[in-house]
Amino acid sequence: MSITLSTTARRAAIAPSGPRRARATAGWLGHLLGFAVVLGVTALLAVGVVVPRVTGATPYTILTSSMEPDLPPGTLVISRPVDPDEIGIGDVITYQLRSGEPAVVTHRVVSVGFTTAGDYVFVTQGDANARPDEEPVRAVQVRGEAWYAIPYVGRVTSIIDNDDRRLLSWAIGGALLTQGAWWLAEAYLRRRRRVPS
Repeated sequence: MSITLSTTARRAAIAPSGPRRARATAGWLGHLLGFAVVLGVTALLAVGVVVPRVTGATPYTILTSSMEPDLPPGTLVISRPVDPDEIGIGDVITYQLRSGEPAVVTHRVVSVGFTTAGDYVFVTQGDANARPDEEPVRAVQVRGEAWYAIPYVGRVTSIIDNDDRRLLSWAIGGALLTQGAWWLAEAYLRRRRRVPS
């Protein structure tokens, strides 16, 4: 004697119920959350590390409140090289305090002028400052024009030096690749279990 199940009965027989369904839902939500985290970290790595490296731009961290509210402390600013004749009033530039020294400032250009030799000079001012900066900025001091900024990310990068930052980027990239491979292997094994031999 053979028993034939209706389609509804067959679905009910194979569909997980109770605790199994809750575990399946929790697993699915865990994967979704993991995917969102991986996507977010990948996007941050791309805009904070990969894009600047590929385009010749440089990331800088805002350390003071002189550019608030647009660029508060902890903001990562990506500055790309720019020709002096392309810099105008209202542009935000990153420049060396003294030519050839590593200390830099990111402020807004409020005036453009020329030296007696015909070289560009820029008067800058922080958005939150009452007065322009004391020393005009010569073209040779300009490291770049602010291209885009990422809030809060600079807080992390300011406590990590360049070598550690590179190492951290490789470590995070490796972890993301490992996670992706793990998910692919898991999906493949699940599919193989479902396919009847």
